[in-house]
Amino acid sequence: MPIERRDGYWLWIGGPVPKGADALTLGSVVIVRSGHEASPYLLRHEQVHVRQWRRHGAIGFGVRYLGSYVLWRTRLKGHRGAYLRIPLEIEADWVARRSLSTAVPANDLADASRPT
Repeated sequence: MPIERRDGYWLWIGGPVPKGADALTLGSVVIVRSGHEASPYLLRHEQVHVRQWRRHGAIGFGVRYLGSYVLWRTRLKGHRGAYLRIPLEIEADWVARRSLSTAVPANDLADASRPT
């Protein structure tokens, strides 16, 4: 179970991830299920959660995350429906999708530096 330092966070590959999830973020540690560590979307999504932890602190993040989940469960949404309505998850999904859709592939950057 390797743990490696990345830009602004620690990546723990093969650590304890709950059933049904591919990754989990605790503070600045991103724990990823083995086999999912190469997913650009998943890593970007979890990096957003690292920033959210820093912005809100452990208690603030927990209250916002769990509070929203419980609220939606009391409104008779199932687990998946409540999860998808958590504002911190919506933000992480949006940022990850947007950053990947606007990213410039590395080979395009290399081509741009060549004289024409």
